[in-house]
Amino acid sequence: MSLSLSAIAKDISSIQYLAMQGDRFSQYELASAYYVGKGVEQNYSQALEWYKKAANQGEVASQVSLGTIYYQGTGITQDYVQASRWYKKAADQGEPSAQNILGFMHEMGTGVAQDYSQAAKLYLKAANQGNALAQKNLADLYAQGKGVEQDHIKANLWYQKAAMQGDATAQYNLGVNYEKGIGIAQDYIKAVEWYQRAAIQGDVLAQNNLGLMYLKGQGTSQDYRKAVEWFQKSVDQEGALAQNNLGLMYELGLGVPQSYTDAIRLYKKSVAQDNSGGQFSLASAYYTAHGVDQDLTKAFDLFHKSASQGNVLAQNNLGSMYENGLGVNQDSNKAKEWYQKAADQGNATAQSNFKLVSSKSQNMRRNETCSNGKAQGCMISQSISSVN
Repeated sequence: MSLSLSAIAKDISSIQYLAMQGDRFSQYELASAYYVGKGVEQNYSQALEWYKKAANQGEVASQVSLGTIYYQGTGITQDYVQASRWYKKAADQGEPSAQNILGFMHEMGTGVAQDYSQAAKLYLKAANQGNALAQKNLADLYAQGKGVEQDHIKANLWYQKAAMQGDATAQYNLGVNYEKGIGIAQDYIKAVEWYQRAAIQGDVLAQNNLGLMYLKGQGTSQDYRKAVEWFQKSVDQEGALAQNNLGLMYELGLGVPQSYTDAIRLYKKSVAQDNSGGQFSLASAYYTAHGVDQDLTKAFDLFHKSASQGNVLAQNNLGSMYENGLGVNQDSNKAKEWYQKAADQGNATAQSNFKLVSSKSQNMRRNETCSNGKAQGCMISQSISSVN
């Protein structure tokens, strides 16, 4: 049941009276009314004034509100230092949301000196009070070994706590760790379970990874249509990984009618977000003339971008293009450099290519067989399993 305008006015009048008498809780309520314009005309200046009166009397919610106002710069000049000051006052009184965000500010070095150790301490205080964001943030620090000794087991314990409270990012991270067996026994079924929970909440990465699980038949029955469905949900949110993966589904005709046009469209969207997988896929299309006219210069440029981000297949292919002078001037030293990068990541083809290019006679033979840019075996063939 909502209050009438006269009732709201009477209620505000009572709150104003008590606030003027110094009641900190009424000061907080009056500040909040001014902040949102409930019962009074919205006025950020008045909201700030009354929040400060209450906060200076130790009213925790007002301290948090002031921290948020300064942090976001709502109706006032953004000021991270002032935000940290007010969050600290609330955090010192044990307010978990303030402890979490102050921890985040220490982690990022926003308004305070960057201090991972202090961030971990603050996250722990809030996490122990059940704050899901703090539990997830603390798990991240354990996973990365920032401010605490790296410990994937502890990371998973905190991810689990946050995930059980519905934190989508924690659910996604827990899914990754189950899929990869990081700090926990590998379990594809559990990975799918946690990806599903996060994906339903709209987590873009979880939607992509759930699509991959359906594609590969890991933890669930292989189902190309389901894979396409989840890739599409991620694509609808501009997910760069899913743009590339859905493009590959269209190129190969898996779960959808084969369409090079749709594949190229999606690859280009992924490339626009600087995604290495999309760069690799579009480069391969230009190299093989699938859906586009062959353009070895464009293929080289895109392989180079992808390889520079660590894509092992692109590194090998870039080596091949340097070795054979495809889309770039022939350069055996550059070829060996990129083969070596891929070989160092354990790529067997690149390891073999590095040995071959180091031999002058083999190098001459390979130049002859690859001179047209399409010879069998010169490049690693593109496959959907290469994108994770």
